[in-house]
Amino acid sequence: MYRKIIEDLKKWKTSKTRKPLILQGARQTGKTWIMKEFGRLEYKNTAYLFCQENPALENLFNAPFQKERLLNGFQLLCGFKIEPEETLIILDEIQDIPKAITALKFFHEQAPEYHIVCAGSLLGVSLHEGVSFPVGKVNFLNLYPLSFSEFLMAIGKEQYASLINSENPDVQLIKSFSHDFTEFLRYYFFIGGMPEAVSTWIETNDFTEVRRVQKELLRTYENDVSKHTTEEMANKIRQVWDSVPSQLAKENKKFLYSVIKESARAREYENAINWLKNAGLLTKVYRINKPGIPVKAYEDLETFKIFIVDTGLLCSMTNLSAKVLLEGNKLFTEFKGSLTEQFVCQQLISEFGIEPYYWSAKNSTAEIDFIFQNDDEIIPVEVKAEINLQAKSLKQYREVYNPTTAFRFSLSDYENHGVLKDCPLYAIPMIKAELLSHLPCSKLNFFLNSVSFFL
Repeated sequence: MYRKIIEDLKKWKTSKTRKPLILQGARQTGKTWIMKEFGRLEYKNTAYLFCQENPALENLFNAPFQKERLLNGFQLLCGFKIEPEETLIILDEIQDIPKAITALKFFHEQAPEYHIVCAGSLLGVSLHEGVSFPVGKVNFLNLYPLSFSEFLMAIGKEQYASLINSENPDVQLIKSFSHDFTEFLRYYFFIGGMPEAVSTWIETNDFTEVRRVQKELLRTYENDVSKHTTEEMANKIRQVWDSVPSQLAKENKKFLYSVIKESARAREYENAINWLKNAGLLTKVYRINKPGIPVKAYEDLETFKIFIVDTGLLCSMTNLSAKVLLEGNKLFTEFKGSLTEQFVCQQLISEFGIEPYYWSAKNSTAEIDFIFQNDDEIIPVEVKAEINLQAKSLKQYREVYNPTTAFRFSLSDYENHGVLKDCPLYAIPMIKAELLSHLPCSKLNFFLNSVSFFL
């Protein structure tokens, strides 16, 4: 199963400023597989060290750090000689040995010739709970569920994926196959991008089996909550998580604590929301009160929307029947187009590393679904779940702020109206040509983001 992150890992390997790499992402997004696959493709040997319930490895890190002793210990555990540049050292579930996280600074400063990559299912949560962290001494990469274009490649539709990923996309050819793209998109909405769900679909061609896998993943997340938090916090986390479909089903998708329960207040549930965010399960999309540069300076930290890690899991949480796949494009409009907004948010993040915001006017109902900064411009994104392209909010926004670029994603074909570009939902990678000259620094220059985790 091809994952685009392999290309970023190759850049990390050859970078002159390479540091130990932390691979972040929600549980079951494929972190272990991608680390091992990277080692298989790019190195002579892979030293895979599993930190969970490994007393020998824990004792190794709890003793004073010494280069020779650590490497000898790794070699005893792996059974072969670890060679600089030739061996990829993987520390999996590293959060279970906090001293191993601290040791990343030692490796960067004392043994930079060794290539180290690490990950953990709840590493993000652990790092926010006071684990001593080597600030500025590591690189970060994020692994997300398969994007739609990766999904196309996984199910054997590589030529379709190539069409929408081309640097010079053939708009007319894509239009000719819009029916096929739309059908694949319906499947993606239901199956999502979690690797096990996609693999199950490829192997069985059975939506019931896909839903079974999704339900098991959701139970795994629930077990993580119970295992790694107090009972009181676990209950609050579950309440927030269970409220997600209702939050997204509202006409105004601003997160409301009263949807969790009538008397809920921010101070009661803020930590629960952040736990889910740090676990990679939630994305908080903050409102901005003005589309200015830098956009982060204008965020309203008290007002936000939430989206989850995967559209397929959202379908599973709502028990959306596979029968809806047979009902034309009804799937895209389910619970007020929430699945479509979830999809767009997921693609903006996974395809481009974009940090999305949204904008709403104070004295009217006007709202722009997503806003993001692209170098020195602020780009508004309108999402339409149908072919209907009426967009009063986008019109109002353009009249007030006069953006140089705006996107509208829908089921309509691609059209370039100058400032406004209509782009099919299934062809979001096509906007790459508009962004490539000054793409946000998360995908192309991830080496510079060593401190971004803490912002």
